[in-house]
Amino acid sequence: MVAGLLRPREANRASIYKQSLKMIRSDNDERVSLHYSVTGPGADQPPTSVFSIDPISGQLSVLKPLDREHLTNFNLRAHAVNLNGNQVENPIDIMIHVIDMNDNRPEFIQQIWNGSVPEGSKPGTSVMTLTSKDKDDPKTPNGQLRYKIVSQNPASLSPNMFTINNKTGSIITVAAGLDREKVPQYTLIIQATDMEGNPTYGLSNTATAVITVTDVNDNPPEFTSNTFFGEVSENQVNVILVNLAVSDKDQPNTAAWDTVYRITAGDPMGHFSVPTDSGSNKGLVTLIKPIDYEVNRAFVLTVVAVNEVPLQSGVHLSRQSTATVSVQVNDVNESPYFEPSPKLLKLQEGPQTESVITTFTAQDPDHSMQQSLRYSILSDPEDWLRIDSINGRITTVSVLDRESPYVQNNIYTAIFLATDTGFPPASGTGILQILLLDVNDNAPQVSPSEATICDKPENSGINITALDGDIPPNTGPFIFELPSQPAEVRENWTVTHLSGECAQLAIKFDFMESGIYEIPIIITDSGDMPLSNTSYLRVKVCHCDHNGECIAWHPIIGTGMSTGAILTLLLCIISLLILVLFLVMWIKTQDKGRMAKQLLIDPEDDVRDNIFKYDEEGGGEEDQDYDLSQLQQADIENDVIGSTGVRRLDERPLHPHPQYPVRSPAPHLGDVEDFISEGLRAADNDPSAPPYDSLLVFDYEGNGSTVGSVSSISFSSSIDDDQDYDYLSDWGPRFRKFAEMYGGGTDE
Repeated sequence: MVAGLLRPREANRASIYKQSLKMIRSDNDERVSLHYSVTGPGADQPPTSVFSIDPISGQLSVLKPLDREHLTNFNLRAHAVNLNGNQVENPIDIMIHVIDMNDNRPEFIQQIWNGSVPEGSKPGTSVMTLTSKDKDDPKTPNGQLRYKIVSQNPASLSPNMFTINNKTGSIITVAAGLDREKVPQYTLIIQATDMEGNPTYGLSNTATAVITVTDVNDNPPEFTSNTFFGEVSENQVNVILVNLAVSDKDQPNTAAWDTVYRITAGDPMGHFSVPTDSGSNKGLVTLIKPIDYEVNRAFVLTVVAVNEVPLQSGVHLSRQSTATVSVQVNDVNESPYFEPSPKLLKLQEGPQTESVITTFTAQDPDHSMQQSLRYSILSDPEDWLRIDSINGRITTVSVLDRESPYVQNNIYTAIFLATDTGFPPASGTGILQILLLDVNDNAPQVSPSEATICDKPENSGINITALDGDIPPNTGPFIFELPSQPAEVRENWTVTHLSGECAQLAIKFDFMESGIYEIPIIITDSGDMPLSNTSYLRVKVCHCDHNGECIAWHPIIGTGMSTGAILTLLLCIISLLILVLFLVMWIKTQDKGRMAKQLLIDPEDDVRDNIFKYDEEGGGEEDQDYDLSQLQQADIENDVIGSTGVRRLDERPLHPHPQYPVRSPAPHLGDVEDFISEGLRAADNDPSAPPYDSLLVFDYEGNGSTVGSVSSISFSSSIDDDQDYDYLSDWGPRFRKFAEMYGGGTDE
């Protein structure tokens, strides 16, 4: 078959779709009848039905308009078969290239292009580049573009400030005189045309180029006035005195507009600064160091204003870029000051009462004012000092003690106040530091104050040291020793020196009873005049395990008591407990007997002996008369005996001869001891009893005894023969006679 390269043109929209391209014939077509067909993209593959072939004649045709921008080439394959469907020749390839037509306009990538150029730029300065694209074949005139500037707005200064490269679209300046302050922005209409810019056959499109003229520092700042004025009081600081205003034609809030102020003359000591207010661009003349009126009463400052960036070359600095600032200083009443402060003074601690130690005076800086100063104490924690209000002479009023808690690093600090007589008054403070030199005025103390030791000395000892409020050389080395009295201390304990600062206390024998011991230890320091002191170490002696840990102990307090003394003390305590037990049992037995008798005897027939009151006896210098009627047994019908057994009231009688109520017979026949015991319990349990020794009345016989005389005891004894009065002899000499009379002694 005959193959070929076909170049059909890109179809026009108005043309007929079917168009013959090529006749395909096989060499065997004359001998046999053949059938032709084509395959590939555009035939039986997408896009399908673009090309077709006549199966008999082999005429290849295009059925649809071709778009080169969609598919530039088609690769088809032609086939020839006989009537039986057998291939008579090998397939041939058909290459179809679509020829471009100018059917697309140029298109800019964006419609509005933004660019910038500094003002004052020279001709030929590049500004920006515009780009346009054409879908047609760029190798043909259909896709070859040309650019041109259609218009410029505004057209002032020069109607052609810019030009454009017609092939690349690059915009450059073509004229001088770009001035942002006059024309800040230009708008250009740019046209792109294909067919190499042919105005007749080429297709065109336009875009807008916006060119901003950027600012450069071509205008210096100018002060609005040549001279500025301000005033300030002395000793003030961080005060704004004057606002310096400038004008600048450059673009606001740019480096070409922002102004920097510098003081070039009139401030050798650096009292002032001129920072810039960012919003208004003004210069703020500020006082940053206090001014002394007595030294400087006025200032004349020279201030220069410049921009943050240098001026463009060729621009001259205006005269208005320099201004003069006059500052007036006002006098005020200044505070007096102490010199030096702090003032250091060295003194030896100890008795220095009413001693003048120094004179601490202040200076008044207001030399032109006729003023005087007065002194006082502002801080004196220990109240050691006094200052003369006129001349500032400082005197001690108490002993200076280096060991005071207000002394830090051997220095005591006091603060004094000086006040002038100005209006209003001004005051200043001065610090006096007193370095106190140590003297040996503190005796050492044992440390620690408490310790624990095992009851067997081979386990360990107690390491002790000394606490001394003084400082070297009035402290160690120390001497540790035990006192000679009481003797038990040295018998049971021993002190061994380990060094000049510590010693070891240990048990002297093989065993020590567990308990707590107060061990006196004498410690002597090494001062120029050594001081000794006896302090006590509280030692806990306990039984220890094999690790030396305390496991058991018994509280015994002493200074090294021997075992025999401890046993004797324990026996005494046990005996006392047994005696108290027997006494309680005996009292319970007596109570049971009295209850039995009370049931057998009629209270109205009670013939118990009564003791009459003849006089009262006081208790020494603090004697007072007390109402003894309260010790008489109350009437059974009207007065019930309380829990204490007897109603009692200790107070001075209100009348010279108090009338005591008649007391009914006691329910306990002849048992005087009960009455006394009851009175004793009442006195012990009464919180209103007087806090000193006084006579306590335990009973009152009343008016008219039922028996008439003491002989009634004999009568009572005859009635109750089994009554035992022998115990009355234990009450002292006053009751021993009754014991002899009624306890089995000689009758009288």
